[in-house]
Amino acid sequence: MRTAILSCFPPYRGGISQFNTSLYKELSGSCTAGAFNFKRQYPELLFPGKTQYIEDGTPLPFETERVLDTANPLSYISTARRIREWKPDLLLMRYWMPWFAPSQGYVARHMAPGCKVISILDNVIPHEPHFYDRPLTSYFLKGCDGFIVLCNAVRDDLLRLVPDARYIVSPHPIYSNFGAPVPREEACRKLGLDPSLKTLLFFGLIREYKGLDILLEAFSGLDESYQLLIAGECYGPFDRYQKLIDTCPGRSRIHAFNRFIPDSEVAAYFCASDLCVLPYRSATQSGISSIAYHFSLPMVTTAVGGLREMIGETGTGIVTESITPGAVRDAVEKYFSDPDIRIRCVKAIAGEKDRLSWKRFAERLLEFYNRLQ
Repeated sequence: MRTAILSCFPPYRGGISQFNTSLYKELSGSCTAGAFNFKRQYPELLFPGKTQYIEDGTPLPFETERVLDTANPLSYISTARRIREWKPDLLLMRYWMPWFAPSQGYVARHMAPGCKVISILDNVIPHEPHFYDRPLTSYFLKGCDGFIVLCNAVRDDLLRLVPDARYIVSPHPIYSNFGAPVPREEACRKLGLDPSLKTLLFFGLIREYKGLDILLEAFSGLDESYQLLIAGECYGPFDRYQKLIDTCPGRSRIHAFNRFIPDSEVAAYFCASDLCVLPYRSATQSGISSIAYHFSLPMVTTAVGGLREMIGETGTGIVTESITPGAVRDAVEKYFSDPDIRIRCVKAIAGEKDRLSWKRFAERLLEFYNRLQ
């Protein structure tokens, strides 16, 4: 069987690229896999961060064919032709925002008749929606034969647009590319943290919907036994968050690393922390929770999207009663009030590590492909 994956791979950075890299490696063990990469993922003017690319000199894990320029319609034609020449039985794509609908929708519609097209859907409707999202997404979805959704919230969005869609729900596997855990004292020393304090972690890209401001307001009501670790690049001005930090009574216990965190440094942030907090205003699923699982770090999350089912229903953390600073603060205090909560969460995470392996994800994907025949 020949499986072509069209999406972003290194040298593009970020969670989608990391996911695709892990999936490619797993599929390569059971079929012939081909990695078809972007020539251009986004025009620089549309990218809100500093750079789209890995800058720390990390070598590429494998060679990819860089074929698709999402801003150049002529490349849609050449990409579809190149993938047809490769003769895949399955074309696998990732979809997480409508920018990719025209390019990937065209490619999906121009595969050979015997090739099935499956899309892994991170989102159907973006976290920050626009009027053009639905028509563009509908165009893309209707070019696919089947879908893998990472949580029930995405499934529900899919069925609202394509009621007869063929799909499976297969949760986000656990990342395993960040290395082994390091001792907490060593991690704290590396980051300049006080190991005697209870450390809360906010990790990942900082965007409005991720609710860092909610966490900062919650932290202002916690006592002096807590410290907050913020690690991630801000998409947009950091000024509003800096003002909240500057006016917080515990500002000396807030440690902000406003930059993209390369894979080689991720372990220190998670191993220095006692609790990962996801104070999101909206979400489907979160790759951050998968990293937390890898490092056996319990979580507090708001009850949005698939986070309730991924964290609350599995017992790997605490779900807040509402999306407010007070509710986040109460959940944090509840977690630390009883040592048995941590023990139960870590035990539940151990169970999830087996269920959410890349091997199982790939097996479910290929079983679903066979049902589409």
